[in-house]
Amino acid sequence: MSIRLPVLIAGGVLVVVLGGIAAISAQQDAAPPPAPQAQVSVPAPVERVVPRSEGEMQLSFAPVVRMVAPAVVNVYATRIQQRARSPFENDPFFQRFFGGRSPFSESRPRESRSLGSGVIVDPSGLILTNSHVVSGATDIRIALSDRRELHVDLVLDDPQTDLAVLQVRELGDEQLPALDFANSDALEVGDLVLAIGNPFGVGQTVTSGIVSALARTGVEASDYEFFIQTDAAINPGNSGGALVDLEGRVVGINTAIYSSSGGSVGIGFAIPSSMAQVVADAAMAGGGIVRPWLGAMTQAVNADIANSIGMGAAYGAIVTAVAPEGPAERAGLRAGDVVLSIDGISIDDPSALNFRLATKPLGSTAEIGILRNGTTIAANLSVEAPPAPDEDEIAEIDGNTRFAGVRAQALGPALAQQKGLPYDARGMLVLDVVAGSPAAALGLRPDDVIVALNAVETADAETFRMLASQRPDRWQIVLRRNGRLVRSTVSG
Repeated sequence: MSIRLPVLIAGGVLVVVLGGIAAISAQQDAAPPPAPQAQVSVPAPVERVVPRSEGEMQLSFAPVVRMVAPAVVNVYATRIQQRARSPFENDPFFQRFFGGRSPFSESRPRESRSLGSGVIVDPSGLILTNSHVVSGATDIRIALSDRRELHVDLVLDDPQTDLAVLQVRELGDEQLPALDFANSDALEVGDLVLAIGNPFGVGQTVTSGIVSALARTGVEASDYEFFIQTDAAINPGNSGGALVDLEGRVVGINTAIYSSSGGSVGIGFAIPSSMAQVVADAAMAGGGIVRPWLGAMTQAVNADIANSIGMGAAYGAIVTAVAPEGPAERAGLRAGDVVLSIDGISIDDPSALNFRLATKPLGSTAEIGILRNGTTIAANLSVEAPPAPDEDEIAEIDGNTRFAGVRAQALGPALAQQKGLPYDARGMLVLDVVAGSPAAALGLRPDDVIVALNAVETADAETFRMLASQRPDRWQIVLRRNGRLVRSTVSG
């Protein structure tokens, strides 16, 4: 049974607690006793050693902090939001009382601010932070460790990983201190780590601790859950801060905490550097993120499934469906196969499979270990992007019609999988709706799937374009919304 932790997406991940376990040696007589009797192992006394030199008395993380701290920044994001309209806005009484103009209809902007942290990953002023810190911001500033404040631009926002990339404006020829990435796959539980951020806005703060666990899932509602867990004192404001090893390299980006009160209870989470580096590299290349797709749907192997197929333990990702002509089909995967590993790294569940695939470069080949009918086999999977839509798969409706202002794309296997639909799903997926357009007035929303219009299936863009441009007396609309079929009749 999986347990989803209550998580506060409010702070980065810091680590606290250093501990050691004394080794206990047992001693007993080598010669056998003269008569049978119970033997008791008496532990030897543990030797406690006091510091014997000035150097041992001054052991400190300070050299690492001096190296890392200048590359960690505070992030201030400002949002301008409209206040919610009053329920009395359209009340006839108030409209008559105020001469047809209700004061409740006036929408007043409200300014809100969020506080987080960031990590400089390139001397040109490229900064990694969390998406939830800066998403929707109208103004973003950073404060360096020398207290200078600089304006930055949001160059890449990736809610799927909860990562975002900022670029300092007008830096000129100045080079900022930047941190290198470490290989997060080399981390082990118990490794010492340091975390730096700006909790509660009190200023840059450093904590130390250990890696408590790896590959944690069920933490955030993101597509690529695979967190490093640390025993950190995490608090609001730490989001986007750096989790570093003792060589001062980034092993993770602090992102969330487990808390029922908003304060730290020593369970924090960081996005591994292997994923953070993919996002940073995409921003430095000046483009968006294009992730590989497997072309297969999977689910976790539970105890019942493991018993039914003769597995000794419940782990891996079992294939439930394979997209026609997709990478998985070409690699030879079939429904019922269990993916056990990618490039020799064990796969515990579908989240681990998605994460490992997402960190592979496009154009490469991954070796996947598969359990099929009780036999372990290997297959070579081509790491490739999902097929880009052709122009004739997208329809934009304009003119004098109820559907004017909608832009939709015909469903294919890759798009269906992205939206959590079966591979054989058919219809037009609404990509966007122009505000104030007839389509918006009709109630269409992004991610709606228009299945049929007036009893004619809209399986392709040409059919949808032809139907949506008509002016019948009434429309019978069948669409799929949030997993449910919705049928409605409206006037033409």
